[in-house]
Amino acid sequence: MAKRTFEEEIQQNGRLVYTNVGVSMLPLIRQHRDLVIVEKPKGRCKKYDVALYKKNGRYILHRVLEVRADDYVIRGDNCLRKEYGITDRQVIGVLSAVVRDGKTIPVGDWKYQVYSRLWHRIFWIRLAGYCLRAVPSWLGRKLKGRLSDRG
Repeated sequence: MAKRTFEEEIQQNGRLVYTNVGVSMLPLIRQHRDLVIVEKPKGRCKKYDVALYKKNGRYILHRVLEVRADDYVIRGDNCLRKEYGITDRQVIGVLSAVVRDGKTIPVGDWKYQVYSRLWHRIFWIRLAGYCLRAVPSWLGRKLKGRLSDRG
């Protein structure tokens, strides 16, 4: 049996169910553990939707942070950089639910709604945490370099 693309699967069945690969949507979606259910978009994406889009031949599942007239600003929940210029033509589907440990969590669930908004709003706190975790290794490299210069 020939494999179908994500686009073909959504076109034929109206939805796509698959196990995510990658860590860009942690902690919401765990790699190789959680199932994601993506459905055909009903109109344009909205802020906080998680869009499945194709860019440079790769499928990417990231959250919409801003809806602009002709495109979207998008970022993965576990990413630092925003991605600009994602268009409706690139969007294949929108996350409708996550299946974690056998339990389906629909995006309409109030807990999911709180998570998606809170996670976006505390970005600067999370960024500070990333930076603080990087300081010890950065400092160690600097000290090691200075000590080797003396030798």
